[in-house]
Amino acid sequence: MNEARVKGIRQERRRRSVRSNIRRTANRARLSVHRSSKHIYAQVIDDATGKTLAAASTAGKTFAGETGGKTKTERAALVGAEVAKRAQAAGVETVVFDRGAARYHGRVRALADAAREAGLKF
Repeated sequence: MNEARVKGIRQERRRRSVRSNIRRTANRARLSVHRSSKHIYAQVIDDATGKTLAAASTAGKTFAGETGGKTKTERAALVGAEVAKRAQAAGVETVVFDRGAARYHGRVRALADAAREAGLKF
């Protein structure tokens, strides 16, 4: 097998493992994180109704002036704090963290830590 195929298989296995654990806690909202090479996106989703309650990303206009000169990890922390603030405004205090296929380190961890510090519980 070539290296790209093996990596894709590992990612899919990781994604399924994370999602199977999340399905067991369907009574709470889900903080879903998507990490691309340039941006990071986070949204709080109510799976019972299928609606997004709060969202934030580095791709939006919200952080246009604040992200200059910051590393991607520092930008991820800004997104984590912002999504926590918006979730609390929507009445959500407890969530389940859905990291998808991304490993829990670097930008994903910075986002999660900032969301916890801003008051989200998970």
